[in-house]
Amino acid sequence: MNRILSDTKAMLGDIPFLKKVMTIALPVAMQGMLNTVVNLVDNLMIGSLGSTAIASVGLANKVFFVFTLLVFGVASGSGVLAAQYWGNQDVKNIRKVVGIGLVISMAGALLFLIPARLNPRLMMRIFTTSEASIQMGAAYLAVAALSYPCTAISNTYVAMLRAVNRVKAPVAISCVAILVNIVFNYTLIYGKFGAPALGVVGAAIATLIARVVEVILIILAVYLGKTPLACRFKEMFGYTGEFLRQFFRTAAPVICNEFVWGLGVTIYSMAYGRMGDDAVAAITIATTIQDIAVVLFQGLSAATAVILGNEMGAGKLKRAELYARYIFILQLILTIFAALLIVVFRWKIIGLYQPGISDEVAMSVNRCLLVFALFTPAKMFNYINVVGVLRSGGDTMMCLFIDTSGVWFIGIPLAFIGGLVLKQPIHIVYGMVMLEEVYKAAVGFWRYRQKKWLRNLAMELEA
Repeated sequence: MNRILSDTKAMLGDIPFLKKVMTIALPVAMQGMLNTVVNLVDNLMIGSLGSTAIASVGLANKVFFVFTLLVFGVASGSGVLAAQYWGNQDVKNIRKVVGIGLVISMAGALLFLIPARLNPRLMMRIFTTSEASIQMGAAYLAVAALSYPCTAISNTYVAMLRAVNRVKAPVAISCVAILVNIVFNYTLIYGKFGAPALGVVGAAIATLIARVVEVILIILAVYLGKTPLACRFKEMFGYTGEFLRQFFRTAAPVICNEFVWGLGVTIYSMAYGRMGDDAVAAITIATTIQDIAVVLFQGLSAATAVILGNEMGAGKLKRAELYARYIFILQLILTIFAALLIVVFRWKIIGLYQPGISDEVAMSVNRCLLVFALFTPAKMFNYINVVGVLRSGGDTMMCLFIDTSGVWFIGIPLAFIGGLVLKQPIHIVYGMVMLEEVYKAAVGFWRYRQKKWLRNLAMELEA
């Protein structure tokens, strides 16, 4: 306890550290908040069409969820190396990381785009047996899937910009893309300004337009802003054998981690989808609302990966270890704030969805949010530890084990046992699933204390 108090006092007095955290974390958190707000607005607009509309779009977006996690894995793994190279001022290798990241992300986009276009109804049947949800969700998915290549490019460049401490432009670009999305959502869902009322298909078209605008602006920001990522096409390629080995040793477990973990979380939706449209609507709304709190930790985890990566890349391992302790203290403070935020304001936000949803669905959302608040300490520790601390030093194989074992050996079995065998209500099933976070926190803390994540990857490549 004395160690925690002394570290807290030292952290609050370390102005350069706090400035670094705020410089990276606040823009990333703001960008996450903007995305969450637009998701909330999407949900509210679609929610006016009824619970089936919310359920169908929520399930269709599970395909996008797995895809974005694959891209996040590529970007996160690439970002670990890029941050350490930036600490070593190795711009040449950063550009090569950008190139290989773009190739893998675009391949992933095509992997999801092609089946979503060829047979969207089949993909929807994976998640639900409701014919109404299948029909509506397939119409949405067929259009929304066209935005996947744009997302792949944008997310890769955004992660690389963060690694070189350029975080302001992505936030401004997100603001523009979100505004475009909201305007076209309103226009095309409801048929305003002379446009046809397209319902959920209108929401998909709005998403596509916003993603196209976003990727164009990101590329312009990279090159017109003369960032370290601005380079000729050939500078992104020409990899040595040692560079490829280093990249895949570090990035491959992260890519596999996010994809396999995302696939597992998506299987939760298969259980929820067989509990009925009301259960899916409740968990979809609850997830959207709780994301308001999660954005704080998205920002902090991004700052953690960059700050610790920069320090270790510069050979300052002791300082990286100290900063990790500081970050966990910040995480604890933010966790208390986030849990209170959810508990205090949950009914005010749920009220925005009414009368589009029934009182029963509203009560289920309320109970799911209380479950989330209960498990917030474990969940947010895992977010910072796995995505930020352990990955920053390339301990990605352990991250893969922690995440995937939690989902596949605890979360998925409990989701199906609770929902389909015991036939419990959605909030009980959600609470059973969240037990995986407790397991991950225990294993993750043990791994953190081993200090195997404290590594200078940039120096290892030079050696």
